[in-house]
Amino acid sequence: MEAVRVLVVDDHDEFRRGLEAMLSSADGTVVVGNAADGRRAIDLALDLQPDVVLMDLQMPEVNGIEATERIVASSPHIAVVVLSMMDDEDSVFAAMRAGARGYLVKGARRQDLLRAIEAAGSGEVIFGPGIADRMMTYFRGLREPAAAEVFPALTDRERTVLQHIAEGLDNAEIARTLGLSVKTVRNHASNIFAKLQVAHRAQAIVRAREAGLGERSP
Repeated sequence: MEAVRVLVVDDHDEFRRGLEAMLSSADGTVVVGNAADGRRAIDLALDLQPDVVLMDLQMPEVNGIEATERIVASSPHIAVVVLSMMDDEDSVFAAMRAGARGYLVKGARRQDLLRAIEAAGSGEVIFGPGIADRMMTYFRGLREPAAAEVFPALTDRERTVLQHIAEGLDNAEIARTLGLSVKTVRNHASNIFAKLQVAHRAQAIVRAREAGLGERSP
């Protein structure tokens, strides 16, 4: 497998250098650049086209949320993984809405950080253990509205597919569950993303779960 190409973005020089050293010494990752502010991160991401951007949130010039949004808007294939001191729900959901595919808190274990980078580089969505627990607690506390009221543009079949996406099923699993071909499910997913105006699966999951979808029946 080719090494995951990583752009490191953090305004604290010592912390950024430590991340670079750790990633450079790890098998499967290579650091292609670094930035100390969001504006520089945007420029380097567009120029270097890394697989993953490891993004801080609180930075000068342009903050990490805006930088993430602009990077993903111009290069949707670049996976942004947030690594921040902030672990509140507002920060996490703002990052996911902006297009981040992962969120970890600074101080995360080396193996968790490397796993998140590898997973995001492969198109998966990844959260640190504490963040994942916090998100599930948040979603369980939401009142479940009618999906048709929340997403009126979706067809009944698309709402069913979105429900399964929100449950964490991949296209093949959804196809088996609904008795459809994987291609048909993929087409439904593309239509859903377009109607919800989201860039990728991670954002669709956030939108669906905020609306109360995604809790599997006991």
